Amino acid sequence: MKHIHRLLLIAFFFTCLTPAFASVSDEHEHEIHQESHNKKKFEPGNFIMDHIADAYDWHVFSYGDFHFTAPLPVIVYSEHSGFHVFMSSNFHHGHSSYKGFELAKEGEYRGKVVEMVNGHHVRPFDISMTKNVVSMLISMIFLLWVFISVAKTYTKRKGQEPKGLQAYLEPIIVFVIDEIAKPAIGEKKYKKFVPFLLTIFFFIWLNNLMGLVPFIPGGANVTGNITITMVLALFTFIITTVNGNKNYWKHIFNTPGVPWWLKFPVPLMPLVELMGVFTKPFVLMVRLFANITAGHMIVLAFVSLIFIFGEMSPALGMGTSVISVFFVIFMDVLELLVALIQAYVFTLLSALYFGMAVEEHH
Repeated sequence: MKHIHRLLLIAFFFTCLTPAFASVSDEHEHEIHQESHNKKKFEPGNFIMDHIADAYDWHVFSYGDFHFTAPLPVIVYSEHSGFHVFMSSNFHHGHSSYKGFELAKEGEYRGKVVEMVNGHHVRPFDISMTKNVVSMLISMIFLLWVFISVAKTYTKRKGQEPKGLQAYLEPIIVFVIDEIAKPAIGEKKYKKFVPFLLTIFFFIWLNNLMGLVPFIPGGANVTGNITITMVLALFTFIITTVNGNKNYWKHIFNTPGVPWWLKFPVPLMPLVELMGVFTKPFVLMVRLFANITAGHMIVLAFVSLIFIFGEMSPALGMGTSVISVFFVIFMDVLELLVALIQAYVFTLLSALYFGMAVEEHH
């Protein structure tokens, strides 16, 4: 897990270096510098990408060369050897192969399960329970439990004031309905889309928050994975397309108020409008992915500065750590706000697209 990993690295850095400054002589300092040159050089690019990427196990902490991880099920189908199910611990953190499968260490499949066939890496059909998949399942189970509990409370306490968990969630639900769904879609047709809007709002918000938690079940970069944001945007695209009325499609292929020469003989305006149908969900996908990923990368970049300057000089590394840790804390607090804003923006834009699809001709 990326957050606990970086916090433990910082703590370990302080623990190791503090006694060194108190008791190490000039001769010993020279030896330390000599040893540091023999160690593997810190690679910030790999450090950052490894922490934001999906994984086949759940990293808990590292101490030196010891890595404590929670293994996850690897489920793959190979055209050459058939169907396989085994735990990721069989890879021994990527140092071993198992039944002809291994984790690629470089190239386009870096970090992915590959099969060695005739001396070449071949990617099998992979439906493994990766860290992001498990984190999504945990968040979905949690959301189901929360909303089923709240629904039962509403049934039992019909007409009474909210109480307990219901009291915390009701203002948020009312906000999504009154400030997003109704204004964007309209008073007459908003109810049809409210379940989806509430689902994506809470799903994105919860997974954004879980990505900031530095221990299991948090730490997975779910909404920073473009395949996940693509599926969310695809849902919005399908719902918009299916519910588009006659007026919606008329505005696309025969836009009112546009000169005829922009429609015929070259259908310039219809092509632009048709492209907009596909670029809207694309923007949804990229916006969420880019904002969440950028936040994580900035935090990890500040942590990387400690080790980059630490390789030059331990004193320089400690001096940099004060500034880096301050900015890491600041960015983590800022990401709490970003987590909510990104859920709001995705939900609002989805609602606006639905409103455009069902808007009646005036």
